[in-house]
Amino acid sequence: MGKIIAFANQKGGVGKTTTCINLAAYVAAMGKKVLVVDLDPQGNATSGLGIDKDKDLKTVYDLISGEYRTQEVILPTLVEGLDILPSTVDLAGAEIEMINMPQREMVMKGILGNVKDNYDFIMIDCPPSLGLITVNALTAANSVIIPMQCEYYPLMGITQLMNTIRLIKYHLNPSIDVEGVVMTMKDKRSNLTNEVSDEILKFFGKKVFFTYIPRNIRLAEAPSHGEPILVYEPTSKGADAYLSLAEEFLDRNNVKYTPITKDTKIKLREVNNG
Repeated sequence: MGKIIAFANQKGGVGKTTTCINLAAYVAAMGKKVLVVDLDPQGNATSGLGIDKDKDLKTVYDLISGEYRTQEVILPTLVEGLDILPSTVDLAGAEIEMINMPQREMVMKGILGNVKDNYDFIMIDCPPSLGLITVNALTAANSVIIPMQCEYYPLMGITQLMNTIRLIKYHLNPSIDVEGVVMTMKDKRSNLTNEVSDEILKFFGKKVFFTYIPRNIRLAEAPSHGEPILVYEPTSKGADAYLSLAEEFLDRNNVKYTPITKDTKIKLREVNNG
C-alpha cells in the first residue's frame, strides 16, 4: 500500500512544486513507483512534468466532479515509473462545488484510495492556500512535507500551517504527521538565510532534512522545458541536491532503492541531449 505525502505551505513561491516533482522524479528513477497529484489550479506540477495543458485533458477536476475513474485520468510522464494526475485552471471552481458534497473533506481520500495499492508513494502538490482542496489533501495523506524558503515571511506563516495540520489530525485524520521540512532556495552567504535556517531548526528539530536546496539557475529553467531536473540537467548542483534529498527521504522511510551513480547521470544527460 502506497504512502501518501502532501507537500504543503500556504505561502507561494517557496519551492513547493519544484520539491514535489523533483523528489518524485528521483524516487521513481531509483526504482519506486510514484504518482504525483497536482492539486494546484495553476497546474505547475503538470506542466513541469511535460504534460501539455492545452490538450483536452482529463484532470483532477473531472475526478472530483465524478465524471471519470482515477485510472482513466492518470498519465505517464517522461520519467519511467512516474505518473501524474494532472490539473488545469478548471480546478479553481472545485472548492465551490465541493461545499455541498457529503463528507466534502474526504473526496480526495476516496479518489486516491482507488489507486493507492498501485504505487510506493503518492505525492500531492497542494495549492498555496489552506482552503478545502488543501484540507482534502491533508485528510488523505499519511504525512506532510513542508518546503520552506529560507527567508523571513515564509517563516512567519508557518504557525498557521501547523495549526491547520493539528486541526486535521484532531478532527479528520488522526494518523497524519509532519514527515519533514525541506529548506529551499538557500544561500549560505546570506546572514538572513542562516538566521532563518537556525529558527527553522529550533522550531522543527529532527524533522528538518539535512539536505537543503540551494538557489540554482538550472532548477529555475527546468519547468519551462517541461522536465524535472534529473532530465533537464542531471549534473547541476540543483540535481545533486534533489538526489541527496531523495536518498535521505528513502532512508528515513527504510526503503531500499537502486542508487543513481555518476554513469546514470551521464546517461540521463545523453538521452536528454538526443
